Amino acid sequence: MASAAALFSSADADDPLTRALQPPPDESPDDRDARLQQQRAAQAVSHEIDQTLQEDKKAYDRRKKAIKILLLGQAESGKSTTLKNFQLAFSPSHFRSERAAWRTIIQLNLIRSIKRLLEVLQEEWDQSVAQPASRPDKGKGVAGRAPPAVRFSTSPLTDAHRKMRMRLSPLLPIEEQLSKRLFPEAHERLHDVCVPAGSGWKSMLASLSNGGVAAPAEKERRPGTADRDDPTAVLAACKDDIVALWEDPVVRAVLKKHNVRLQDMPGFFLNDAARIATLNYEPSDDDIVRARLRTLGVEEHRFTMESGALPGSEWYIYDVGGSRNNRPMWIPYFDDVQAIIFLAPLAFNLMLEEDPKVNRLEDSIMLWKEICGNALLSKTTLILFLNKMDILQATLAAGIRVSKYVPSYGDQPNDVQHVTKYFRDKFRGYHKRLSPQARAFYWHETSVIDTRSTAAILVGVREGILRSHLQSVNVI
Repeated sequence: MASAAALFSSADADDPLTRALQPPPDESPDDRDARLQQQRAAQAVSHEIDQTLQEDKKAYDRRKKAIKILLLGQAESGKSTTLKNFQLAFSPSHFRSERAAWRTIIQLNLIRSIKRLLEVLQEEWDQSVAQPASRPDKGKGVAGRAPPAVRFSTSPLTDAHRKMRMRLSPLLPIEEQLSKRLFPEAHERLHDVCVPAGSGWKSMLASLSNGGVAAPAEKERRPGTADRDDPTAVLAACKDDIVALWEDPVVRAVLKKHNVRLQDMPGFFLNDAARIATLNYEPSDDDIVRARLRTLGVEEHRFTMESGALPGSEWYIYDVGGSRNNRPMWIPYFDDVQAIIFLAPLAFNLMLEEDPKVNRLEDSIMLWKEICGNALLSKTTLILFLNKMDILQATLAAGIRVSKYVPSYGDQPNDVQHVTKYFRDKFRGYHKRLSPQARAFYWHETSVIDTRSTAAILVGVREGILRSHLQSVNVI
């Protein structure tokens, strides 16, 4: 009886694959070396593919276990600021590693505020030039012609203001140049500091700050080498005029006359101009959080918790554009998030930039109703931030009445407590009526540019999201 080894050997010899892999009977030593080298190369490729597949599976499993949050709200509602607060509170080393890139953004924010201020001054000059009253014909000049009309200005602005405006004019081309570097694909002039999603703008600006522009310490040693294309140098040269113009009571009166409140606009740094317009300026954490940068598209931010509950856990936060043409991009993210943070700024007297006929707060309520009633989000934790409480307080303190813009408010007291309760009850009521089923819901009154108070709020938000996430995977 044939042995088992002989049987297997016979079976192997009859196998087509075995026959294909066997060396030819007349194989030379050189051919053998070439064949073995090809086999080793094929095995290396196969091993690399296996490794890639294993790493992809680990990444998929990690991502599946990660906590995913979607930031929603209209443009300028505070989504990106909330994201920066998350990173500062729970992943500070990652947050601070990007400090160099934010320096240029903050400088650009300051330059844009200066540009807007100069535009208002020019509007004042244009509008304040008056014509004298018409005179009888008896005062005719040479050859029967009337003497030329004498223009005179009724503006409180003086020649000193004109000179300051001229000295600040070198900042304007820098604003345009930086905007083009941030978003070279833009085909039209943008009204905000914008970057396309996934553009790598942080690494580009970090290299600009570290390489293309002299380091702060080096600039201090050679202050006379101001470069007209360097925002740091030009801002430092213009610092005294910037501070003087912003603090001038006549300029403040002109801004009030034209109903322009620069201090309520995102990315406002004029109060800090003396500190920022220096050769050795380095952004603080608060500066970075307050900086205004609009993302066009959807940005995915991954970071690892460095403290608190579940240190080392991975979090993904999706920051999506809030303007109307970006809102269709939200839907693909609805079925894969544990929580939505919805930002509703209580800006009852402001209109949408993309549609000046639509009230910002009404738009937020319409968006909230759509989110609450969406079946894909029936099990998603909803967290409502009634945001920009600082601006609400300033608006009410200025005597602006809610009932003028929201008639249903009626004659209720025009103070922060009653106004906040009115809008809070509105949002809560829509959530209760429109939600497909009961789910976790939290709300907070926020001013997300205030890093200290927001950090305390985010600790509670994180714990609520973790609790809901652990319940969903049957851990608790």
